[in-house]
Amino acid sequence: MMTSAEKAGSNGQAAMQTPPVVSPQDWEAARQQLLVKEKAHTRARDALAAERRRMPWMVVDKTYAFEGPGGKVSLLDLFQGRRQLIVYRAFFEPGVFGWPDHACRGCSMVADQVAHVSHLNARDTTLVFASRAPQADIARLKKRMGWTMPWVTITDSFDADFGVDEWHGTNVFYRDGTRIFRTYFVKSRGDEQMGGTWNYLDITPLGRQEVWEDSPKGYPQTPTYKWWNWHDSYVEGAAPDKRWVEVTDAGEKAFREEAAEGRDYPLFLERES
Repeated sequence: MMTSAEKAGSNGQAAMQTPPVVSPQDWEAARQQLLVKEKAHTRARDALAAERRRMPWMVVDKTYAFEGPGGKVSLLDLFQGRRQLIVYRAFFEPGVFGWPDHACRGCSMVADQVAHVSHLNARDTTLVFASRAPQADIARLKKRMGWTMPWVTITDSFDADFGVDEWHGTNVFYRDGTRIFRTYFVKSRGDEQMGGTWNYLDITPLGRQEVWEDSPKGYPQTPTYKWWNWHDSYVEGAAPDKRWVEVTDAGEKAFREEAAEGRDYPLFLERES
């Protein structure tokens, strides 16, 4: 009996060379075999993020000016009082395909993937998009597309100075008082994974700030899971919710029991055990 993919070859198109169809037992065996490689990939990704947190910093001693919804703002202002700042250079301006109704299609796909920024804010991190379009056009675009992230207008050489004048890219900055440092930069294919809270935090100097992470001595770290909240319920300085602590503690206990039995478990438990 032919599969639907094999039948597709009868219309003149090359048939899809689909994998074999197997029993549930063989399927699970194949999944477990692949899981070994997937866990190795996750460990390597975590190790790369740990190395990223140890990258040298570069002082930003030049003054930059942007236009925001409320008027002129500096690079320091973009932090909104937080220690970490992620700036994505999105192409929305005259000369870009889609103007004036749309931003670049690729940049728009990135914008569509951005998770609620309150989770980043809870980790002392601010995300900002930056383009050369006037604020009135940015406000119109955000309303049309349903985007809510902060979005400022570049007015000087910021994009050229940070490698994003001809192509999109994401720069990461850290603030120590009024001093600003550039800590990381990613562009091209590296940008396509951006949008999720974890991917953004993994490119910051402080990381996810959870106790399982391999971070330099003295870096802020809190118990895994405990800081998580609904995006409309974060309160600055609040202690973890007692009920949520109970729920996550029970989950971690179950994970450890599975690990003792040789079953799958979260990788962060490897570091904590």
